[in-house]
Amino acid sequence: MPRTALRICPLCEATCGLTLTIEGTTVTGARGDRDDVFSRGFICPKGAAFGGLDADPDRLRTPLVRRDGRLREATWEEAFRAIADAVPALVQAHGPQSVGVVLGNPNVHTMAGQLYPPLLLKALGTRNLFTASTLDQMPKHVSSGLLFGDPFAIPVPDLDRTDFLLLLGANPVESNGSLCTAPDFPGRLKALRARGGTLVVVDPRRTRTAKLADRHLAPRPGSDALLLAALANTLLAEELADPGVLAEHTQGIGELREALGSFTPEAVAPACDLTAEEIRALARDLAAAPTAAVYGRIGSCTVEYGTLASWLVDVLNVLTGNLDRPGGALFPLSATDRAPRPAGPGKGFGLGRWHSRVSGHPEAKAEFPLSALAEEIDTPGEGRIRALVSIAANPVLSAPDGRRLDAALAGLDFMISVDPYLNETSRHAHVVLPPPPPSQSAHFDFAFNTFAIRNQVRYSPPAVPLEEGHMDECEIQARLVLAVSGMHGTAPVAVDDLAIGTTLARECADPDSPLRGQDPARLAGLLVGDSGPERRLDLMLRLGPYGDRFAEAADLPGSAATGTSAGTPDSAAIPVPGPEAPSPEAPDSNAPDSNAPESGAPDSNAPDPSAPGGLGLARLRAHPHGIDLGPLRPRLPGLLGTRSGRIELLPDPIAAELPRLRGTLAERPAALVLVGRRHLRSNNSWLHNVPALAGGSNRCTLQVHPDDAARLGLTDGHPARITADGGSLEVPVEVTDTLRAGVVSLPHGWGHDRSGTRLSVAAAAPGVNVNQLLDGSRLDPLSGTAVLNGFPVELTPIP
Repeated sequence: MPRTALRICPLCEATCGLTLTIEGTTVTGARGDRDDVFSRGFICPKGAAFGGLDADPDRLRTPLVRRDGRLREATWEEAFRAIADAVPALVQAHGPQSVGVVLGNPNVHTMAGQLYPPLLLKALGTRNLFTASTLDQMPKHVSSGLLFGDPFAIPVPDLDRTDFLLLLGANPVESNGSLCTAPDFPGRLKALRARGGTLVVVDPRRTRTAKLADRHLAPRPGSDALLLAALANTLLAEELADPGVLAEHTQGIGELREALGSFTPEAVAPACDLTAEEIRALARDLAAAPTAAVYGRIGSCTVEYGTLASWLVDVLNVLTGNLDRPGGALFPLSATDRAPRPAGPGKGFGLGRWHSRVSGHPEAKAEFPLSALAEEIDTPGEGRIRALVSIAANPVLSAPDGRRLDAALAGLDFMISVDPYLNETSRHAHVVLPPPPPSQSAHFDFAFNTFAIRNQVRYSPPAVPLEEGHMDECEIQARLVLAVSGMHGTAPVAVDDLAIGTTLARECADPDSPLRGQDPARLAGLLVGDSGPERRLDLMLRLGPYGDRFAEAADLPGSAATGTSAGTPDSAAIPVPGPEAPSPEAPDSNAPDSNAPESGAPDSNAPDPSAPGGLGLARLRAHPHGIDLGPLRPRLPGLLGTRSGRIELLPDPIAAELPRLRGTLAERPAALVLVGRRHLRSNNSWLHNVPALAGGSNRCTLQVHPDDAARLGLTDGHPARITADGGSLEVPVEVTDTLRAGVVSLPHGWGHDRSGTRLSVAAAAPGVNVNQLLDGSRLDPLSGTAVLNGFPVELTPIP
């Protein structure tokens, strides 16, 4: 008989609750969970196709090990033995920087991808970390770090209470939202308008989101920072700025007025291809709204001035008094976030603490640009990357100049890929470690709860028992940490025990912690969970802002923390870098198991963590549809981690970059530029192998405006050659008036035409890789993020 099980959808940032129908061990259907405290039954085509992804026959079922030049099926012991034999020896011979780590976007959709990569990086001791963040949201991390002192302090629009919403470079009707976790984003936008609110969309394409808007502005791609600067200039020049209560927590408004003085609407209008009147009207409407929120996403991030645009989004939220205000842009408080600490100045946020070997790229948030990975592998010399660990990543398709990276990967001494598919990147690996289907894995959203528009917490245990011969992804990554550490054969629970012990030792030594003086080992014994990952989750929940803070231990005699681990005796032998090599974090991660804030600043409005009935895994398990923790609430000044303890409105790196932006006012714009686009039935490159999501509007075509098609002699349905810095592609043309003249659009994540992969559905309609048009030289200098939008191209018809 069929049964049902609950599962949070892991396929996009909306994190909708699903009710799965299961026959035996097969997921035969998925519908929205109407009782889910957050998503209330909403489901999109990706969630409905959960069963197809879960049962994909192309998924790898066993590890692969390269022997005699070919990948062959192997046992788990053989796979980890191959890693243990290769990596420690290579590190001993060439040093820790000879190993690189690449973390892909799906890591933020799994528990393993959030819990273990930080430990892997510590074990390796390498600074060569490359993630999907530098193809996406790194500008927002950098701007938040500079403004607030914490790169993860990212405010989100209060969608359900705002009166005015300004969206730039975002298409949440099709993407389901990003850095703003909101199930049924389209419904929330419609509700905004239904209650009399105003929606303004700024996008060079008339997207499905733009079609919902009260006003749609279509500026020239890449001009977002100029437009935002002109809006801020107008607010200041016309005395419309009113930070309100934020004024006492903000510094630099006077300096900002001077720095933006030349970015008048009249000055930027030609570069944006908007009128000065349109810009002024938008600024005035923004200032006049009872509440308002400005929100920018990937279209305003993956451009040359992505960090400046991301910074200016929050500058506008500050100047209008809408930052940290209900109906404005607020900071979520996740259940695994930092618990309150005394207020005070923090350590701040810095850039360029170290630099890449070849081009000298500065680190940002302990990461190098993914665009630089190929040169770090194929450029000879001391410190060259010789081995690579790739976890849920496909940079051959997602990063610029995949052909060069493809060739570079083929020349590695050793490569490990944790991936369920043999794709364009993992085909180069010497060892492939496949995680099980998502139905067989537990799920908790460490990352996306920190961007959620409502505070809530949910947990999904595995819906289906782990299939014989499979290994849980958390165990895979724990064993990987041990294998690269020279500890192959140690029980994987040692990794979790070490993480638990280290966190509790720090907590018990913290003079501001209610656990000060307690025995870490005794507290570790109070944790619940059927596995190491569950015990770590229980720890984070109990130490978090809603946690019970080990209330049952309050009357136990404690002892001063010794710094020893609560794990097995040999777990402490896992090597970690010293203070000279700060440990990088996983992309989009809130550094799980690191509840002590770097800044030392509290959230002064957090719930009382000592209140009865505090949160822990046991309580969360008793609420399978989740626990609602209430609407977002003001959190400033508690979360600020800047050196001044205030919002630093004009940080030095930003001020130094403004003259370069000002210089673009005199530049002649390119005749034709390219932007990407989203598909509701896809997510980057990793859902193209699901038959239920293939076809329909999910096509790889080059969209061209009718005027440009006529001027260039292009015909709908016929191929054209598109050329840019990185080379040329041939792609079918789709003539449409849904984008402005002078702009063409090609979707991201395609190009499934290489041999040696096992992606039968994707290979049947491979499309072309838009990122091959780039050679990796175009970057936002502050964040190292690749310029994937607004770059010049040339088009010619193919007879």
